[in-house]
Amino acid sequence: MATRRSILVIGGGAVGLCTAYYLNGAGCDVTVIDQGEIGSGSSLHNAGLVVPSHFIPLAAPGMVRMGLKWMFNPVSPFYIKPRLDVDLVRWLWLFAASCTAQHVGRTRALLRDMSHASLALYRELAHVPGMAFGFRRNGLAMLFRTEHGKRGAIAMAAQAKEIGVEARVLSRGELQELEPSVRFRASGAVYYPNDAHMNPALFLDQLRETLIGRGVRILTSTPALRFEQRLNGIQAVETPRGLLEADEFVLAGGAWSPEILRPLRLFLPLQAGKGYSLTVRHPSVLPRIPMLLEEARVAVTPLGDRLRFAGTMEIAGLSPSITRRRVEALANAVPSYLEGIPPAEITAGDVWAGLRPLSPDGIPFIGRFRRFENLIAATGHAMLGISLAPITGKLVAEIVEGRIPSIDLHLMRPERFQSAQQS
Repeated sequence: MATRRSILVIGGGAVGLCTAYYLNGAGCDVTVIDQGEIGSGSSLHNAGLVVPSHFIPLAAPGMVRMGLKWMFNPVSPFYIKPRLDVDLVRWLWLFAASCTAQHVGRTRALLRDMSHASLALYRELAHVPGMAFGFRRNGLAMLFRTEHGKRGAIAMAAQAKEIGVEARVLSRGELQELEPSVRFRASGAVYYPNDAHMNPALFLDQLRETLIGRGVRILTSTPALRFEQRLNGIQAVETPRGLLEADEFVLAGGAWSPEILRPLRLFLPLQAGKGYSLTVRHPSVLPRIPMLLEEARVAVTPLGDRLRFAGTMEIAGLSPSITRRRVEALANAVPSYLEGIPPAEITAGDVWAGLRPLSPDGIPFIGRFRRFENLIAATGHAMLGISLAPITGKLVAEIVEGRIPSIDLHLMRPERFQSAQQS
């Protein structure tokens, strides 16, 4: 009988646990380590959206101009804290170079295919015994309130239809018919009927218990300190619990991935993008359909008897600290779109901040590193970590098994910016 391959997954967020799930299903002996608690990076309390509608990467035309406009406004939806940091400067240069129509043209079909594949896998996971995590396929309404926001949303809907993503433009009256439990101030919306949502904390908790029940070892408060190398590969990872050896290693460390790789002298241009969420228990208004408030960049997700508001993008390093002004700005944006939910009710909710791993081109890093043949990247998903976690895990399992990946990995190869480092 062949020996079971041993795999060490570094990172216990949604991507890391989904990777462990599919590797375990492929017959591998899997251990997951995390420097903190499961999902504490950016997975636990995010918007919980599974979004084929999000096929445009963060690096898109107009983002540089928007970033410059908002750069010195600390409560703007997209804020970059000015600081002297070589890695940040390099990331910004690569980001600006990626913000082109050509880049969007190359990548939108990839993000569409990744999202559709993940959606199908979530449907399967929702039927696994013990996995009841509030998965609902109620669609997503992108609300706009200004003429500029309307033009942008309709242009996005046109692009969606070009690549086979269903989208419907709704007037305020049609939006009201779709979601009669809410009174809208928004002038209209684009509705994406095939999007879905779920409770990310429930998902992680139940997936962790499922993995433990299937023999996966999960070690929290266990950072990767350094690597023991062998010819063309890695032998073991040193942790506070001692050396952990494995046949293959998967980097799913989210925003901390560059720091984890630093001892290996590997270049992975990621910046931490801090996002906030506010979760209101028993809100005055509870919609059935998740919403995105277009101009404010705020997501609104129903989670049972709770309502979550999530948003902002703050590039300010690895600090998880909460800026109260940003919390208030997020809450203050809501009444322009929805009636009956005062900002004070929102800011009284449970506040959370998480760090999302941003690649310069808005595309994840998935694949083997050339210099270390048994090290696989599974990171850099930005705001799509929950959305793309299952398909990422499946792709990593296919790599380990030596199969042809079900989605072409060329655009996601981890060393695609290597020439930028050398220059």
